[in-house]
Amino acid sequence: MPFVEIGNQKLFYAARGVSGAPLVFVHGAGDSHLLWNGQLGALGDVARVYAIDLPGHGRSMGEGRTTIYEYAVVVRDFLDALDISQAVIVGTSMGGAIALTCALEFAERVCGLGLIATGAKLRVAPAFLQGLQTDFDATVQILVENYYGPNAPTVLKTKSAQQLLKTGARITYQDYAACDAFDVRERLAKIQVPTLVVGATADRMTPLKYSEFLAAQIPHAQLVVIEGAGHMLMLEQPDALNVALKRWIATVSL
Repeated sequence: MPFVEIGNQKLFYAARGVSGAPLVFVHGAGDSHLLWNGQLGALGDVARVYAIDLPGHGRSMGEGRTTIYEYAVVVRDFLDALDISQAVIVGTSMGGAIALTCALEFAERVCGLGLIATGAKLRVAPAFLQGLQTDFDATVQILVENYYGPNAPTVLKTKSAQQLLKTGARITYQDYAACDAFDVRERLAKIQVPTLVVGATADRMTPLKYSEFLAAQIPHAQLVVIEGAGHMLMLEQPDALNVALKRWIATVSL
C-alpha cells in the first residue's frame, strides 16, 4: 500500500487495476479509504482504481483541512503526484462535495463524476456541530445511528464509530464544519462531465431529495436509487453500488 508526497505531507492510498480510466474514490467526514473496500476490487477490472486517505485521516499524515476547496486541492495534487492528467472522481458525503468542487474548480482534471449520498449543500445540524466539540464520544454514537438504514448490521455501526473515534474530535469537527459551509447549488449547471448520482431511500444524513436535486440540476446526469440503504450505502449494499458504477462507466466515453 503506497504513499505519495503532497507538499510536506505523506498521503496514503490503496490501488487496484492496471488498465482503464483512473478512478479516484474520496471518503466522507472523519472516515478513511477503508470505506471503499467493497468497491476497490470490484471496479478494478474496468478502471485503475484509487482510494485515498485525506490528510489527517486513516494512514495519511499531517493536518486535516478546514474547507472543501482545500480538500479538493489535495485531490488535484494527488493526481499531479501520480502524473494523472484526468480522472473520474467519485465521492460520498463530504467526499462528494470535494468531487463537485474538483469538477467546478479543476474541470480539466475531471473526466467523470460520481456523487454518492451527497448534496450540493450539506447543512449539518447545529446539535451535531456542538456535540462534536463538547461530547465527542456520545455524538459519534448518535451520528453512527443516523448513518445506517434500519436493517444494517451492528458490526458496520461499530466499525464506523471506531473510525470516527480514531480520526478524533478536532478533525471530525473540522470536516463537518466544512460540510456545513459548503454550497454550490447555483453552480451545478456548469458541470459538463458525465455524472452518476446515487442516493438511498433510507438516508437520514443526506436524504434522497439531495440526490434528486443534483440529478435535476447537473446536465445529463443519471440518477440511481438504492432501496432500503442508508447514508453508508457502499457498506450496506456494496453489490448494488458496484453494479450501478460499472453500468455507468460502460456507457460513458472517458
